[in-house]
Amino acid sequence: QVQLTESGGGSVQPGGSLRLSCAVSPSIFGFNRMGWFRQAPGKQRELVAVMAGSSDADYADSVKGRFTISRDNAKNTLNLQMNSLKPEDTAVYYCNVLGFLRDEYWGQGTQVTVSA
Repeated sequence: QVQLTESGGGSVQPGGSLRLSCAVSPSIFGFNRMGWFRQAPGKQRELVAVMAGSSDADYADSVKGRFTISRDNAKNTLNLQMNSLKPEDTAVYYCNVLGFLRDEYWGQGTQVTVSA
């Protein structure tokens, strides 16, 4: 059974940084795609950043140049470094993985709040 556990959310002022981590159990290996999504109040869930195989990561236009997705195979974690945060980045952030059989898993989400 795949389990995803996010951490690292919190409150930060505009221009600040946060680093989200997603612990992938039992292993980070064996997925077709891994990524981060977010959902702001009253809005649909949207893709933030995704990485698939050996391809370059894809980012939402709104976060390009500010966010970086990465993985730590030794720690079985998927990470999202968020810099130059803006109030519009406020949302619940979800870790997501997609298996080769189209099986999909979500974490429980972690709140990110950006305000002065």
